[in-house]
Amino acid sequence: MTRPSAQSDLFGAAPAKPDAAPSPAPSPAKSAAPSGTGYDAEHIEVLEGLEAVRRRPGMYIGGTDDRAMHHLFAEVLDNSMDEAVAGWADRIEVRLDADGFVTVTDNGRGIPVDPHPKFKDQSALEVVLTTLHAGGKFSDKAYKTAGGLHGVGVSVVNALSDSLVVEVARERTLYRQSFSRGLPQGPLETVGPAPNRRGTSARFRPDPQIFGEKARLRPARLFAMARTKAFLRRGVEIRWKCAPELVEGTETPAEAVLSFPGGLADRLAEIVKGKTLVTAESFSGRIERESGHGGVEWAVTWSPTGFGDADGFTQSFCNTVPTPQGGTHEQGLRNALTKGVRAYAEIAGIKKGGLITPDDVLGGAGALVSVFVHDPEFQGQTKDRLATPEAARLVETAVRDRFDHWLAGSPKEAERLIDWCIERAEDRLRRRKEKQVKRQTAARKLRLPGKLSDCSRADADGTELFLVEGDSAGGSAKQARNRETQAILPLRGKILNVASASLDKIAANQEISDLQLAMGCGTGSKFNLDDLRYERIIIMTDADVDGAHIAALLITFFYTAMPALIESGRLFMAQPPLYKLTQGGKNAYARDEAHRDALIAQEFKSSKVDISRFKGLGEMTPAQLKTTTMDPKTRQLARVTFPEAARPSFEALVETLMGRKAELRFQYIQEHAPQFGSIDV
Repeated sequence: MTRPSAQSDLFGAAPAKPDAAPSPAPSPAKSAAPSGTGYDAEHIEVLEGLEAVRRRPGMYIGGTDDRAMHHLFAEVLDNSMDEAVAGWADRIEVRLDADGFVTVTDNGRGIPVDPHPKFKDQSALEVVLTTLHAGGKFSDKAYKTAGGLHGVGVSVVNALSDSLVVEVARERTLYRQSFSRGLPQGPLETVGPAPNRRGTSARFRPDPQIFGEKARLRPARLFAMARTKAFLRRGVEIRWKCAPELVEGTETPAEAVLSFPGGLADRLAEIVKGKTLVTAESFSGRIERESGHGGVEWAVTWSPTGFGDADGFTQSFCNTVPTPQGGTHEQGLRNALTKGVRAYAEIAGIKKGGLITPDDVLGGAGALVSVFVHDPEFQGQTKDRLATPEAARLVETAVRDRFDHWLAGSPKEAERLIDWCIERAEDRLRRRKEKQVKRQTAARKLRLPGKLSDCSRADADGTELFLVEGDSAGGSAKQARNRETQAILPLRGKILNVASASLDKIAANQEISDLQLAMGCGTGSKFNLDDLRYERIIIMTDADVDGAHIAALLITFFYTAMPALIESGRLFMAQPPLYKLTQGGKNAYARDEAHRDALIAQEFKSSKVDISRFKGLGEMTPAQLKTTTMDPKTRQLARVTFPEAARPSFEALVETLMGRKAELRFQYIQEHAPQFGSIDV
């Protein structure tokens, strides 16, 4: 007999007042409670059968909302999957009818129908359906591993359904029994011979008294749940049918056969289809033990662009039951992958491998892990989190060894993965440092770099920040500028290549620090376009090879640290002239050789022209610099941008030309050098 709510009611009585005098000891014939309290022995309820489930459904399925209602289907489907995992079933049928009933049928052994030893007047089937904590999964005699462990699953479904009909085909005979809200509607019936059938079929409809009159099982959700189960057990076939009038959109078919020989690897391939991945192949595998009972299956991949709204995700299962809150099996996977990455980095001599943490490895990964263990421990009846310590050791041991072999067998893939993890580690450390700096300077006034000649306009509209190569050019630019709207920040030589520099070097670089302070908008995850102090950022370097290199380094910095600046169209390149053409009192300026030749032919009619070449911006007078490069009325600017569709190829090009690996640049030069003739340096 079950008494789940008696204890709750007893401890839910009115609490004793803190200042009350001690009560005298009660006499044997009388209650200790004073008369008139309204709380006597008659108020202690003893709930029979499944009445406790209907009174407190939240204790068994977590509530009465949409998720809880669909959990009823999960409980029934789990029973059929347990038969498949045990090797007794290979086919499960799921049918949703227009009247709201759902039927789950398997070809397993079937629930026993003979009289129960402890309840001679009841069949084992009726005991299972009407008694909490009755089932065949408390020991390993019938099931080595199972998702249903507490013996309350199908009895809870029975209690919370307005109608449930169970059919069992055993020993070439078909049996049937009907229930309503947990109560048998008659004895177990022998329907007749069933020579070509075996297994269990459960047809039920959630009770509107519990879940609401408008509550309905949703085809899309049921189909997704059934599909997930098919991924979790290779060899099992789930046949789906849905009444045509209930079909929702194009993703939920009226009929389908769900079978996935590749298991979790097939599921992961579907999730990451079309996404940019760090490694060409995913890391997946499967380990079984005890003649197919128990074991681990996993599939992992990594993406630099994330997975939809999330940077990464981990989906885990125990005995085919989803564990959305994770648990020890997820911890085992994290340990195995992190230790494997760090060990490979150490063997390969990559010193920065020590920076890598589990969040760097799993934070941007898409991971699926499924574990089969005997007698697992869950937190709560809904099994949202696995608490079995052995699961962590099982997964870590199984995955680690194979991950080491996978990395060693694909050195190039391993190197890409290690580099990506290190980048994430450095970015994490950078964000932490930015947070510390922001916290330290929150109460201080913004300190601008001393060499910045700021503009006088208070708001950003119409303002420009010129990043100028060298102090000499900076002096000319300061004289040529419009002081109200144009600010000048001279940069000393070539700034650091942030694509190949360590976090420490970037943090210690004065030029980058001055640039960040002048712009005022933060970098990385802390970048905020609204905080940008200028409407435009203009790179103004000499029109030669060194100037182009400095411009490339600056663009690399902005692309790496502030990609939204480029995406918003705020970054520009000035177009200073390389040549001055003079004929009598007539002057003209040319950006490059082609422009020079065109001007000679068109403007000067190919007659004799004096040509002088600027060695740098510093050689130009302030008036010349203003006219040719800085005055909005006469200058030309080139906006720095890249099409969104070209982002993957652009990222690869930045890594090739500006990254750590010199061999990639050498190869690129060899491949593209024939496209160019002699270069004027």
